[in-house]
Order: sequence, then structure tokens, then C-alpha cells
Amino acid sequence: MKEKIVQNWKQLLPALLFPLFLIIGTDILMWCISVRSGLLFTAVLLVCIGLLIWAYICHRKDLDWLAGSVSLNPGSIQNQLMKDLPFPYALVDEKGKIYWGNTEFNQLCPRELVGFRNICFLFPEVKKEELSDLNGKDLHVTYKERNLHITFHKLSAPDSIQESDEGVLYIMGVTDETERIRMAQEIREQRMVVGVAYLDNYEEITGVIDEVRLALIMAHIDRKVTKYFSRMGGIVKKIEKDKYFLAIPMKNVETMREDNFYILDEIRDIKIGNDQHITMSIGLGIGEGSYDTRYEYSRTAVEMALGRGGDQVAIKSGDDIEYFGGSAHTVSRTTRVKARVKAHALKELLMKNDNVLIMGHKIPDLDSIGAATGVYRIAVSHGKRAHIVLNEISSSIRPVVERLSASSGQGNPMFISGEDAEEMMYENTLLIIVDTNRGSYTEHPKLLELGSSVVVIDHHRKMNDSVNKAVLDYVEPYASSACEMVVEILQYIGDNIKVKMDEADAMYAGIVMDTNNFINKTGVRTFEAAAYLRRNGADTVRVRKLFRENMEEYKARAETVRNAEIYMEKFALSICPSQGLESPTIAGAQAANELLDIKGVEASIVLTEYQGKIYLSARSIDSVNVQIIMERLGGGGHGTMAGAQMTGCTVEEAKEYVKVTLHDMTEEGVI
Repeated sequence: MKEKIVQNWKQLLPALLFPLFLIIGTDILMWCISVRSGLLFTAVLLVCIGLLIWAYICHRKDLDWLAGSVSLNPGSIQNQLMKDLPFPYALVDEKGKIYWGNTEFNQLCPRELVGFRNICFLFPEVKKEELSDLNGKDLHVTYKERNLHITFHKLSAPDSIQESDEGVLYIMGVTDETERIRMAQEIREQRMVVGVAYLDNYEEITGVIDEVRLALIMAHIDRKVTKYFSRMGGIVKKIEKDKYFLAIPMKNVETMREDNFYILDEIRDIKIGNDQHITMSIGLGIGEGSYDTRYEYSRTAVEMALGRGGDQVAIKSGDDIEYFGGSAHTVSRTTRVKARVKAHALKELLMKNDNVLIMGHKIPDLDSIGAATGVYRIAVSHGKRAHIVLNEISSSIRPVVERLSASSGQGNPMFISGEDAEEMMYENTLLIIVDTNRGSYTEHPKLLELGSSVVVIDHHRKMNDSVNKAVLDYVEPYASSACEMVVEILQYIGDNIKVKMDEADAMYAGIVMDTNNFINKTGVRTFEAAAYLRRNGADTVRVRKLFRENMEEYKARAETVRNAEIYMEKFALSICPSQGLESPTIAGAQAANELLDIKGVEASIVLTEYQGKIYLSARSIDSVNVQIIMERLGGGGHGTMAGAQMTGCTVEEAKEYVKVTLHDMTEEGVI
């Protein structure tokens, strides 16, 4: 800067010396004319020179700046700076028309496109409707395989300049963020995903094979698990005899998604004898947080996978959970350790509370009522005041409810409405939910908001909207019914519980209904539960009478079977008429069971229109997992018995959508 000022002074020196010599010459001429005039002019000249020297001393900095700027053209400097900015820069109007661009922008937008110099033409991703109110707007576009970030700012200039013929002018800055995005993507792909893997039925297989063969099988499993995750760039550490810790790069998780985690199939193909298979559940935690957070995500994910029956992968990212696999049917477990632990935990909760409210799912069936009845007997036997929440009584459960209400007496009614239950939600009230784990499917969801102590007992697979505030969560998809689970709790929670005959009939009827008369999903523990109820007075003849129906329901079920359509040679689809039926959804479920008796039918789906909704009842025998089909349609359940609800469409449109879903899932290899 100093050298620049010296150079400028040298350029200005001739212009300053000329008037100085002129004044001195004039002074000499005045001395020649008259001495008095010369003295006067000299005095005036000295005063002027003194004032100039004083002014220079006082304003030296300003004069230096002025000297440095006099010889320069301000317009040319600004133009040169704007043209040579190292990033694209342009002026546009509110319609996107480009008025001017610097050198970098002209390289980005060649001048041969001058007739089309509009940002909507340059960047097709920018829509005209996005051009309104450009001030402060950010846009991200792709141009010539580059990622660009465009920002707009209203031009700050005098009104005569700021307003063009087309409107307001905006400064448009363009930043190339391709490299930043590439590096961010690379960092994301290299981030380690934490996971855990559990063998679902390790305890069951140890009881059917000898130690030598078990060691060989476990070595085979270890080799397959290590080989699969090593191929994906991950590491595997066995932390227990049936548990593994996993760490996998994020980029390879997408590869595993595409191959549907075929490690599940490889583990399932390992034969252990007696037609049994071993299965694995995997939980992966993804997120931006710490490794501790991702590890907790993975633990939650694997618990969800196990709660849905195992043999699947659950990936948790924040509040979202994805599921893969789950095609195998769950196998009944012979050990009752978990049932005993849950029974003792439930007993402790009962001792801490005075009131108990029991609630099943909406449009309750015999399994829901039977399980609620068993829990009611447990609570009453421990000296607690208990009630079952029931808003509507359908024809399918009316005989059971009437018999139970008559045996309970009038002093302390067994069944109460949801509104009455709200008034009983005290701090010392325990809310127990049976036969469902989804809060929105309960008989009176508002009770969940009011209750602080919640217990869930269910045999359906867990969903993303499962009750998350339960102090005790007992969800076992392997169980045939909720009644079976409650009966096991009855046997472990105390020796002084006396089950009445009507209550035993209700629980026995629940098992019969959910197993389709002990045909579907029955195991050793199912028959043991039935034997316990028989010892407590359950009568098969009385139970059979509970399943009798009127002529209209029988005709509707027969009409449903008669009009069934066989789709893709293995799916039976039909629509159940609902006119004149008190409980059309029950008739639809019964018809779905009967359709399985047709040769070649592997799964059946019956649609029923009721109260403005389309109810889907899905059933299968063994080869098709209807739970994953209903889950795709927004519902749930378990492998051989599931359901869903659809709204905003007609029953025929819902049927066509079911067909499309079945076709897509078959093409994807999911079913």
C-alpha cells in the first residue's frame, strides 16, 4: 500500500508544481512593479503556504487515501472484482431471468445459451412456483453431474437501479458442493453399525441332541455367521453361547438389505434332527449418535425381532424400525421358565395396587374374553377389586359374557364400560391388556393415557406401535392363544386360586377358537393348558354350545365359501356379506378357516365391510406366513392367523389391492 501511494504522489507531483511555479513567478513580477505590492503578495503567499502545511499535517491520512484513489477508476475496480470472484455469481429477476453473470458463471452457463438464460432452463429441478419470494431462499440442484447449492439475496441498491423492467433483482450465488456431499456420503458409509444376533431356540435344541453333535452344529453356525459378516466388511465377536456382537460398515447394510439377509436362510437350513430347525434373530442400530446409543438401538431391535417370533432382522434408526425375514413359523417352546418369571412379576405388581382393570382388543373374541377372565380370577383371588372393560357385546361372545356376569353377582360387576373405567383410574390401579399389544387396537385406548402401571399379555407379533409404557411385557408369538399364556400364569402365581367352571369354559373356548379346534399352532403346552382347564371343570359340550350360531350367520359363511376365488393357485380370496349380521367380522374369520379345507389352498383372506371399515381375516396352515402379508397391509397377527383393517375404499377395491400385494410379495420372494 505504501509503495502504491508513493507512486501516486510521483504521478501527481507535476500537476502540483506547475501552479506553485506560476504563483512564485507572479510574486517576482509584483516585486518588479512595486515593492509594497511585492511585500503584500509575499505575505499573503506565506500565509497560504502555512495554511496548506497545517492542513496537510492535520489531514495527512485522508490526503494519502485521496492520492491513492484519484488515479484509479472506481467502476473498473468493482467490475474487475465481481468478474474475478472464484465462484459463480449472477443477477436475476423474480421470474428467473438472468441479466448478468461473472466469469465463473459464464463458464457454468455458456454464452451460446444467452437466449435461454433462465435458471428454470439451466436447472430443470427448479420449478417456476419456487421462484416466488426468492429472498433468502436456498435451492439444491444437480447440473452436469455436479451438486450445486444456489442462494438468493435481494439486491441492496438505489431504487432507480434495484427495480428493473421485470421487477426486483436478486443476487444469485452458486456453490459447488459435490465434493462436500461425496465426503459426507463416504463418512456415512464408513460409519459402523452396531448389531447383536441371537439364536432363537438354542435352549430347545440342546434338549434333543447330544453334546458332541451340538458342538459340531454350533461350530457350523459360528463359521457361517463369521463368513457372512466378514464378507460384508464387518467383525463378529461371540459374547455368549447363543449370542453374537456385530460391527458392520453402513454401506454394506444396503447390500444385506438387497439380499434379504440370506444368513437367516443359511442358519435355518441347518438340520438338527426330528424335523427341527434352528433360527436366528438380528438387531442392528443405525443413527448419528454415539456407539452406546447405537448399541441400545440394536438391543431394542433384537427384542422386537424376538417379540415378533424370531427368524428375522430388525433395523432401528431413531424411532423407525424395519423388518426383514420372519418367513418361518414359530416353534413352541417346552420350557416354562419365562412363564414362571412373568407370573411372579405380575404377583408383585398386584400386591402394590388395589384396583385392577383388564382390557382386550376392539370387537373382542372368545380368546380376548377368556384371557381377561383368567386375569380377573387371578386378581380377585389376591383380594383385589377387578373389572373387565367391555363396550360392545357381539353375538359371538354374548353367551360367555351372560354366563360370567350371572356367576359374578351384582355387587361387584365383572364387566364395565370404558367410561366407567376412566373414573376408576386411580394412582393405585393396575391396567392389564390381553390378546393385543397395540394401544390403538385396545377396547378403550384412553385408559392407556390415564394409566401409569400397564401390563401386556399377548401372543401376537409386536408392531412398531406396540404399547411402550408397560411395566411388565409378556409377548410370546409361539403361544397358540392368549388364554394359553394366562392359564400358565394361573398355575405359577399361587396355589389357592380356584377357577370357576364358567371361567374355565371361557378360557377353554378361547384356546379352541384360536387353534381352530386344536388344529393350528398347537404344541405340548397348549394341551397341558387345556388339561388344566378340564381339571378345573371345563366341559367340551358346554364349550361347543358357545360356538353355535344363528341361521343368518351360517348362510353368510356358506355364501363366502361359495363365492371364493382362487388366486395364483394357492390363495383363496372372498368377500363376506355383512347385511343383517350382528358380528360379520366373526363370520368372516370362520369362513377364512373353512377355506383352508379346500385342496391346494395354502392361505385364505376374507374381506368384511363393517361400520365403515374393511376388515381382513387371514388364515394359513403352514407354508405361508400370513402375518407378514397383513403387516404389509397395515395389520398384524402371527404366522397362521392374522388380520388388518382398511379404510377409504370399497370392499372390491380392497380385494384388488390385496391381489396386487400378494403378487408383489411373491415376486419379491417374501412369500
